[in-house]
Amino acid sequence: MTKHIYVLISIFFASISFAQEITIGKIWKNYEFYPQYAQGFNSMSDGISYTVRDENYNILKLNIQDLTNVGDEVEPEIIFSASDFTYSDYEFNSDESKILFLTNKMSIYRYSYTAVYYLYDRETKKLEPLDDLHQPQTLAEYSPDGNFVSYIHKNNIYVKELSNGKVRQLTHDGKKNKVINGTSDWVYEEEFAITKAYDWSPDSRYIGFLKFNENNVKQFRMTFYDDLYPDSYKFKYPKAGEDNSVVSIHLIDLKKKCKIKPVDIGEYEYVPRIEWSEKSNKLILQSMNRHQNSLKYHLVDCTEDKVKSKIIFEEKSETYIDVDDNLIFLNDGESLLRTSEINGFKHIYKLDFSGEHKQVTNGEWDVIDFLGLDHEKNTIYYSSCEPHSTQKSIYCINVDGSNKKEISQESGYNDAGFLKGMKYYIHTYSNANTPPTISLRSSDGSLVTVLQDNSRLKNKLKEYPKMNQKMISSIDLGYIQLNTSMILPQDFDSTKKYPVYFNVYGGPGHNEVLDSYDAGDYMYHQLLAQEGYIVFTIDPRGTMYRGAEFKKSTYLELGKLEIEDIINAAIKLREYSWVDSDRIGIMGWSYGGFMASLAITKGADVFKTAIAVAPVTNWRYYDNIYTERFMRTPQENTSGYDENSPINHVDKMKGKYLLIHGSADDNVHYQNTMEMINAMVEADKQFDLFIYPNKNHGIYGGNTRNHLFNMMLNYIKENL
Repeated sequence: MTKHIYVLISIFFASISFAQEITIGKIWKNYEFYPQYAQGFNSMSDGISYTVRDENYNILKLNIQDLTNVGDEVEPEIIFSASDFTYSDYEFNSDESKILFLTNKMSIYRYSYTAVYYLYDRETKKLEPLDDLHQPQTLAEYSPDGNFVSYIHKNNIYVKELSNGKVRQLTHDGKKNKVINGTSDWVYEEEFAITKAYDWSPDSRYIGFLKFNENNVKQFRMTFYDDLYPDSYKFKYPKAGEDNSVVSIHLIDLKKKCKIKPVDIGEYEYVPRIEWSEKSNKLILQSMNRHQNSLKYHLVDCTEDKVKSKIIFEEKSETYIDVDDNLIFLNDGESLLRTSEINGFKHIYKLDFSGEHKQVTNGEWDVIDFLGLDHEKNTIYYSSCEPHSTQKSIYCINVDGSNKKEISQESGYNDAGFLKGMKYYIHTYSNANTPPTISLRSSDGSLVTVLQDNSRLKNKLKEYPKMNQKMISSIDLGYIQLNTSMILPQDFDSTKKYPVYFNVYGGPGHNEVLDSYDAGDYMYHQLLAQEGYIVFTIDPRGTMYRGAEFKKSTYLELGKLEIEDIINAAIKLREYSWVDSDRIGIMGWSYGGFMASLAITKGADVFKTAIAVAPVTNWRYYDNIYTERFMRTPQENTSGYDENSPINHVDKMKGKYLLIHGSADDNVHYQNTMEMINAMVEADKQFDLFIYPNKNHGIYGGNTRNHLFNMMLNYIKENL
């Protein structure tokens, strides 16, 4: 790290009198530094056409063959004129004769929402509600043959037959906080990242779905302070060690009067994924045990009279197994591609339904995402961090592991969304200091046209010439080398001393040190640098993209190794002559708030100031799927829960501590902050507190973010 720093601090940034200053209002009120993306992009079935949504919500169709890499003007075909109709998203049916629009979207939790759907017939130009009688809906989608639209209303599954407009209710036992059909409960949504818990068979005959019986799950209440008498919102939230929903699997047979058949897969705790093979009526289910260290693949075969299931593969771990969406079926209808850390790094494997499991990619680096499979060429497209654990590049490789090629051409963060047919993809590229460029490219990586270069934002950033670059580097702690980033103060002078502001997260499966553009944090950190602070970010042990051993080193002891690394990094920084060793502060949100709270307690001799936003303060208060994945239950691992809880270390506090929480946080409950307060009161420790009424884990809406970051900035300026 020393070499990197001394090279970079030698750069002189000249003072320019007319340079503008960054303000919180510009970042979080006017949103001046946020990039634009290609809105409403949809691939057409011919593989060479796509649609986009313009600023007036019209849908425009373009042909890729009409485009060039110099961006020639092409007159698009208008296939939908919006007039005064607005919507959030849209989807075509299989023959693209109809469009399904999502409107009036209202968020429930992180991913879930309610909405009102509309159907548009391109031939008749008729626009009408999907279902007038059963609103709002959620998770509407076409059947594979395009003859039906399925959706969820009040925890029940419905289908509408498009030929005659007939609506059928397929389940009837759905009830809030009791039974859920076809969508997920709170904890599945948050921790398995699924809301859609149903899937159509490729022949449109069956719907496979999960049923959640929440009766044994304990209820959590959140108070909302809008009315004269505050109201409470109740939902089922299973905390660590507590009962889950009982999940069962079912099949609806649309050809047999919508008869519902149960699917028996034996013993399990979780069913995190349900998906049909694309070429056959074979359903793949993934199940896990409570410890999440055993992952089974179940093959469900559907016939006229009965349903058969068998286990085709089981992966086991001494720690835990992550669930992701990296699953693609091959054209043979008898095999799939998946990712696994079974050999120490996350790689692609081919799994035959016979149980044969073959590795496709190999190396001391992690695959990040599947991007698609070209069935004709038998070629997999994927992203990985092979160049560096802070970067993301795009590759292709044959299913047999041969002919691997890198497609992306620039170092930084590359992503791709392939069009139907796999001949073209939407490429998004940025790096730590450069806003994204969105382009259309051929499958070999060659440029077709730039869709959005964010030139407006890039030119705006030039109005702030005194900003220093974010530097991606590393720090050697003697026992391990960790990824870091740093922004030096404007007009940096190595003969002076500067305070250090740590920005941390540190949780499993999440990195902060990435070579990609992060608009809000990037500009806020530039503002802090403008105010004379060194902004420092570190990914401690337990974070991702460095193999399973590194990521899973924190197993059973969340917080222990992470805070050791953060404290030791701060001690290391104090060795530099230009660091004011008495002025080191830290800020973190969520898991980062947990880290900040440990820093001001366990690291009280190092950190002067800490800001903890929506922190976990005791893992007993958090949900069971996340917590038990890394900690097992409190009953099994009492010491792991207690020894690294900041609640049990408040007696060590010395510096300034600001607690911030939204009172309607459905994720990290306000209870965490209340318990931390109780502990500090008992220990006679002074602290500062700010609560945002009726705000959730993200703490946003209206002027909230502007107020929040102004408050945090002022606190840092006053106390660091």
